[in-house]
Amino acid sequence: MDGVIIDSEPIHVKLEKEIIEEAGGDYAKLKPEDFMGTTDVQMWSTIKEQFGLKLSVEELINICRERFIQTIPQIPLVDNVLDFMAALRNNGYKLGLASSNNERAVETVRNQFGLDQYIEVFVNGEAVSKGKPDPEIFLTAAKLLGLQPEDCLVIEDSRNGVLAAKAAGMRCIGFQNKNSGRQDLSKADLIVTSFKNLTIEDIKNLLNEPL
Repeated sequence: MDGVIIDSEPIHVKLEKEIIEEAGGDYAKLKPEDFMGTTDVQMWSTIKEQFGLKLSVEELINICRERFIQTIPQIPLVDNVLDFMAALRNNGYKLGLASSNNERAVETVRNQFGLDQYIEVFVNGEAVSKGKPDPEIFLTAAKLLGLQPEDCLVIEDSRNGVLAAKAAGMRCIGFQNKNSGRQDLSKADLIVTSFKNLTIEDIKNLLNEPL
């Protein structure tokens, strides 16, 4: 979702910097791109331990969630993503969203942008025990869609997400979002910089389907 459907990574970075510095940590010592694609618990547990923050992981998560949800109305969609999803649906593809973000954030984005008309299955980071780069979230989404992993194609903007997709045995398109940091997407089967450059023929080729 983040960085692929909504262009939210700059907001995440801004909020995380504010919260870490308010809590007594030094944001400059972190690489925010390392946390993209991971769950809230994974990220804030690491940050709390690194800086010895007094706030609990749960408190840090709740502060960040509340601030993020308040900003969702200001976050833009990624260019051309709705047109691309509509084209996929019109060509008979099933769509699922597998986001490491929490349930409330996913539901807020789902309702804000009317994603139900494109996406059948929504899986959030709280529905799985292991975050990306573990493949659990993608395997869960595939099961809910009634599909085998080898019949699935993932679009990801983060290194952790690409690794999770490949670990799940799925094809993967790396979406190079300039706002997602310098992510290593080299393990992806195809890398694109815009949904304008991605066609149904590309999807069919990656899934070895007849054109």
